This record gives sequence, C-alpha cells and structure tokens, in this order.
Amino acid sequence: MMHSLPEGYRALVFGASGAIGQAFVQVLQSDPRCAKVSGVSRLSVPGFDLLDESSMVACVQVLAAQGPFHLVLDATGALTVNGRGPEKRLDELDATHLLNAMHLNAVGPGLLLKHFAPLLASGQRVIWGKLSARVGSIEDNRKGGWYGYRAAKAALNMLLQTASIEIARRRPLAVVAALQPGTVQSALSQPFVGQDALRPVDAAQRLLLVLDALQPTGRAQFVDHQGQHIPW
Repeated sequence: MMHSLPEGYRALVFGASGAIGQAFVQVLQSDPRCAKVSGVSRLSVPGFDLLDESSMVACVQVLAAQGPFHLVLDATGALTVNGRGPEKRLDELDATHLLNAMHLNAVGPGLLLKHFAPLLASGQRVIWGKLSARVGSIEDNRKGGWYGYRAAKAALNMLLQTASIEIARRRPLAVVAALQPGTVQSALSQPFVGQDALRPVDAAQRLLLVLDALQPTGRAQFVDHQGQHIPW
C-alpha cells in the first residue's frame, strides 16, 4: 500500500499494456487506499500515441475529470525500436535509429510531463515515477555499447531532473523519480535476459515501496528497485 499518499488517492499509469505497466495497475487496484487507477495505452485510450503530441492533448481532455492525481507512473519505453535492437559497436550507429530511440524513450515521456504534470494534486504529496534504466547513468557506464538506448535514457533523466525543479515551485511536496526496475521478464527484455529475471508484479511492488519511502527534495531522484540511489 502507498501509505505516504492521501487516503483515496488517484493514480495514473502510462504504458498500461506493457508488462510492468500492467503490473502497476494490478498492484494499485489491490490497494484499498487507492480510490481509482486509470491505465493509459493505445488499447485503453483509442488514438493515444506516445509519438503524437496531439493525441496527448486529447487524452488530457479525457482524463482531466478523473483527477487531480496523486501518483503518476510512466512505464513507457522500448529497447527494440522498429525491429532493431541496441547497437553494440560504434560502427552500427544509424541516424534514423538514434532519433527513433530518442523520440520514444525521451521526447515522448518529456511531453507527457508537459501535459499531465498540471493534473497533479496541489497542496498534497504527489509522486511522478518514470521507468528509466541504469544504463542511462553516465557515471555508471563501464561496458559501453547500447548507444541509442543509453543516450535516450540519459536525455530522459535530464528532462526529469529539469522538470522536477519547476514542479517543486508549485508543488513542494512532489517527488519525481527516475526508476531502475531491475531485470524484469518482459517483451522488452526477453532477448537479453535469463530466467532469473524478476516477475513484473514483483518489480512493480518493489518500485512502489521505494517511491512510497522517498522524501521530496526539490530535485529528481534516480533509484533502483531496492531503494539504492544511482549516480546520474
């Protein structure tokens, strides 16, 4: 249960058709303190598209009446884009693939912040949690490779950090977090992980516990599913 949020809090989950997004919705629906959880995906909100800002505007108009929201979870993103996986070497770089990875993993989530952060409750604790990745850490990069995905997640982290400063001016009780879910069994990670990966519901429960414990600092926080802070 999300004990740090007000009784009867309302939650919004983007990417609700994905493995972790579905798990977030499932776990939140089982929390008796959660009055309502709204899942957003192309399936639940016809026409919604992370690559189309006009569809976000239309989605805001649909969901505004269900707010204000105390918890927003963005579980969107992809490691494989248009059938192409992450680059392993420098000579595999391709401009179109790099831009597509950036659009899906950074630009789209940034625009979600633009349009949906105003729907966060005022004067109360609120949380915006976005799935990121440890490979987006510039300081922690020790293996190289995965150029586009790393760059997109690093850009995403900067967008979250910058937005958190602005959000805190009007909502000082807000928590903004970039989340490393661990290795999770999903369509995104299936080609790259073994059978010891976390079940999506386990990852979702861990991340919600971590978010519940975070305190507002006026800055974004980059944390993993065990609550450990990751260097930017």
